[in-house]
Amino acid sequence: MAETPKGEYYYGMGRRKTAVARVRLYPNGDGSITINGKPAFEYFGKRETHVSTIISPVRELNIGNYTITVRVVGGGTAGQAGAIRHALARALVRQDGENKPSMRKAGFLTRDPRMKERKKPGLKRARKAPQYTKR
Repeated sequence: MAETPKGEYYYGMGRRKTAVARVRLYPNGDGSITINGKPAFEYFGKRETHVSTIISPVRELNIGNYTITVRVVGGGTAGQAGAIRHALARALVRQDGENKPSMRKAGFLTRDPRMKERKKPGLKRARKAPQYTKR
């Protein structure tokens, strides 16, 4: 298990679907990303697209040497990756206000409002109705 760095950090919280991520961004780090105590590639397994989603705010600014620790709960892997990206972008803006225009332009600061639609009474799912029979 990775050791938690000590000292000053920048904080960001992000949400996507039902996932909530809390990110700590430690400056002067080694570039590692730890999610719930595991390295990012181990946490997401073979899903490299999720890891590339997570590091896209850092790649957008073309900066390095940060240690990133994440606590994420709820949702599935895609929702968690989106929540981490949102939280990381917010932490980078908190670290330096000049990052805000590029993060905003890339769409990383906008909370994705799409949620699962609730099931309605009399229907099988949110919109699927029981099969209609004429006779």
